[in-house]
Amino acid sequence: MEKDKIESLFENLKSEFDIEEPSVGHELRFISKLEGKQAKVVRINPEKSSFWKPLLSIAASLVLLLAISTVFLKKSEVKDLASISPELSQTQDYFTTAINNELASLNNERSPETETIIKDALEQINLLEIEYENLKIDLTESGDDKRVIYAMISNFQNRIDLLQNVLKQIEEVKQLNNNNNENNFTI
Repeated sequence: MEKDKIESLFENLKSEFDIEEPSVGHELRFISKLEGKQAKVVRINPEKSSFWKPLLSIAASLVLLLAISTVFLKKSEVKDLASISPELSQTQDYFTTAINNELASLNNERSPETETIIKDALEQINLLEIEYENLKIDLTESGDDKRVIYAMISNFQNRIDLLQNVLKQIEEVKQLNNNNNENNFTI
């Protein structure tokens, strides 16, 4: 019954409720009256902006992007021996060819008996190549420092020495296998 009385009360007062929305800037005028100040009129619909502003912001973004990309591209140019002089370019070509030939020889010697030796050698070669990449960065930063150039040449020599030593080990493994096979046949 109580519920019916409340509902009927609201039904009777329905026409007296203020359901209109306040005008624009009502809250600011109310606050300013509370503070004793005059109300400032704030426009909700801003004036139409010029179509140049978006175009200028896009152009400024493109200029900024271009400037940043040129900075990063300049830093990514890493020197190597070939970029210093023609003689060092020939040296680099010689070592690169020698290393590639040794790697090809190493891959030709693959067998189940030599697989672990070859795998270990290739891991060591990868470490030396990573070291060489770091030396290239050092060369770029140091401005053709002779010590870095010598370290790069030494890195090439270390790779060749490593590959030659591995090939010698593989030959020794083959000879041991042949000797063992011969001994098995004679027994």
